[in-house]
Amino acid sequence: MDNNKEKLHIAIFPWLAYGHIMPFFQVAKFLAQKGHRISYISTPKNIRRLPQLPADLLSSNLFIFVQLALPHVDGLPLEAESTSELPIQKVPYLKKAYDLLQLPLTHFLQNSDANWVILDFASYWLPSVASQLGLNSVCFSIFNATTCSFAGPPLELMGGRRQKPEDFTVVPDWIDYPSNVAFKLHEIVSHQDCMDSAVSDFQRFGITIRDCRAFAVRSCPEFEPEAFSLLSRLLQKPVLPVGLLPPTLQDTASDDEKWQVFKDWLDSKREKSVIYVALGTEVILSQELMHELAFGLEKSGLPFIWVVKDRPLVEGEMGSHIIPNGFEDRVSGRGLVWKDWAPQLRILAHSSVGGFLTHSGWSSVIEALGLGRVLILLSGASSDTGLVARLMHSKRVGLEIERNEQDGSFTSESVAESIWRVMVSPEGQTLRANAWAMREVFCNIDLHNKYLNEFTHFIESETASTRSI
Repeated sequence: MDNNKEKLHIAIFPWLAYGHIMPFFQVAKFLAQKGHRISYISTPKNIRRLPQLPADLLSSNLFIFVQLALPHVDGLPLEAESTSELPIQKVPYLKKAYDLLQLPLTHFLQNSDANWVILDFASYWLPSVASQLGLNSVCFSIFNATTCSFAGPPLELMGGRRQKPEDFTVVPDWIDYPSNVAFKLHEIVSHQDCMDSAVSDFQRFGITIRDCRAFAVRSCPEFEPEAFSLLSRLLQKPVLPVGLLPPTLQDTASDDEKWQVFKDWLDSKREKSVIYVALGTEVILSQELMHELAFGLEKSGLPFIWVVKDRPLVEGEMGSHIIPNGFEDRVSGRGLVWKDWAPQLRILAHSSVGGFLTHSGWSSVIEALGLGRVLILLSGASSDTGLVARLMHSKRVGLEIERNEQDGSFTSESVAESIWRVMVSPEGQTLRANAWAMREVFCNIDLHNKYLNEFTHFIESETASTRSI
């Protein structure tokens, strides 16, 4: 950092989901390495899940963790502090508990010398708190620019024309370029299960955008130029790409013993022949659909690694037959079923892996395309995963598995056919080549650091201009 520039104190406050916590952590580390002081604020369990800080930050006193105890809310299971610990129907209680952090967070900010707050979509009350305390705020969206453009301007989010689930299944009229990105009915209906009835996710996002000084996006114009151009016009405030924040192996948790199991198995397979299957930490399919997915993998005839979450199908009940009887025996040698945490980035990086059957979470897509892995897209029917699936399908770096638009059901035949088309067929060669070419953008560390540098410069210059007024 330029020694002539003032060192800022920046508070960071993400939503309580690992897909949010980790990108916020990456931005926080970059700002600290530029010489700014960081207060990374979350609950104790979420802070414990983060990777260790680099040695230079550990010794610098520039990065501190601020732990706020999550208030108890009736309906929220004890000790649950993140979305990954909850069925989707319980997430509204987590949002209510998150909102109750307003008082302790305000107390912390009042007694600190913070200049800026980098906040998430969910903390709609925080920009006005920051303003009252004389702090600048920037909303950091872990969603890409296409999702944010689909969401629309603040007034639309806060109560515009889209009132029914069906209203979200069409491309909005403010999208002024060719697009197929909209929700399927089952996706938007499912997502409503995780919304707080008092303040919807759309209202949270709209109020946050309206009241913050600037809007930062985890993406870059090299990948979605039309969406960035439109977003600046829709929001009427600075829209700042921070790059794709591709993870590195140093950023991820390590378990060498587990990795050795995967490595030995993958070493025995042909190059780019294996499908990696993982539906994220929060997606729960019904037992029927888990069976369809299993039979689809079996019918494909291709080698695969399937990471299966051993979580309750409904509260208090484990799915004893979540995997069909006899399935693991039938696919033995060709398929590896893993019911535990898996080192996803290391698996995707192995030369034997060619494709990724994913729930279409933006973080997972970034990991896969950073390594050139073609996508088989099974939207997770929560958050923006359906929108991401449409976008990747239209970019021709993957193929969506056909699903019933009303209830989200799919068949083993559609799973097997999609896998075969993407991984083997001549038709899929274009998809495979396009995904491989995406490495030039998705793992271009210099490009993404350029955007992080520009974001840092914006915060520094805005602080100076604000104080000169």
